Amino acid sequence: MKSLQGKKIIVTGGSRGIGASIVKTLAEEGAQVCFTYSSREEAAAEVAKTLPGEGHFYLKLDVASEESVTQAVDQISTKWSEIDGLVNNAGITKDQLLLRMKAEDFDAVMNTNLRGTFLMTKALSKIMMKARKGSIVNITSVIGQTGNAGQANYAASKAGTEAFSKSVALELASRNVRVNCVAPGFIATEMTHVLNEDVKGKILTKIPMSAIGEGVDVANAVKFLLSEESKYITGHTINVNGGMFMS
Repeated sequence: MKSLQGKKIIVTGGSRGIGASIVKTLAEEGAQVCFTYSSREEAAAEVAKTLPGEGHFYLKLDVASEESVTQAVDQISTKWSEIDGLVNNAGITKDQLLLRMKAEDFDAVMNTNLRGTFLMTKALSKIMMKARKGSIVNITSVIGQTGNAGQANYAASKAGTEAFSKSVALELASRNVRVNCVAPGFIATEMTHVLNEDVKGKILTKIPMSAIGEGVDVANAVKFLLSEESKYITGHTINVNGGMFMS
C-alpha cells in the first residue's frame, strides 16, 4: 500500500520547482493534492496534467493575504471534509546586501515566507485539531541555518519559520497534530539552471557530497513527514543539503 493512500494534502507554491516535485511525489504515493499558485496558472495546469490518480485540484492564492487564505480554505472545505496534511512551500527571494536592501523588499519576503506560513498554519490547524490528526511540513532552508551575504531577509524568514514550527509543534502535539520542517540546501531549480559553471563549481566546494540536490530529494523527506511512518516525530527539521550544514 502506498504511504499516503487516501490522504488529502495541501501544498502551497506547487506550480514549479521544489513545490511541483513535492506535488508529484505526494500524488504518486496515493494522496489527493490541492496545490496553489500565485501568478502562473498555465504552469499549475501543466503540473496537474502529470499527476496520477484522481481528486487533485489547484487554486490561486496569495499566502501573505489573510483574505486570500480564508477564501482558499473555504474553497477547499467545500471539496474536502477533512485535511490530513499541509506543506507550506510558497516563498520568494529579493536578494540584496543589507545597506542596499529596501524596506519593502525585506517586508515582501517576510510577508510571503513567514507571515504566509503563519496564516496557512493557523487556518488549517483548526481543522486538524478538531479531527485530532494531521501533519504540517514547513519548507525552510539551509540559508536560515547558516545565513548568507545578500540574503538577510530570506535567512530571517526561514530561521523564523523554523522557530515558529517548534512553538506550534508544542501547542498542537496534544491533539495529535505534528509540525516539522524540511530545510533544503542547493537544489536544481530554474534558478540554479542559469548559473554558469564557475558559480556552480564554487557551490559544490561547500557541499561534502559534491552534488546539487534534486527536487525529489526534498519531496521524499516531505513525504516521510506526512506519512504514518513519522507518527512520533514533531518539532524536528530534516536537512536535505548533501552535508553542507549538520545540526
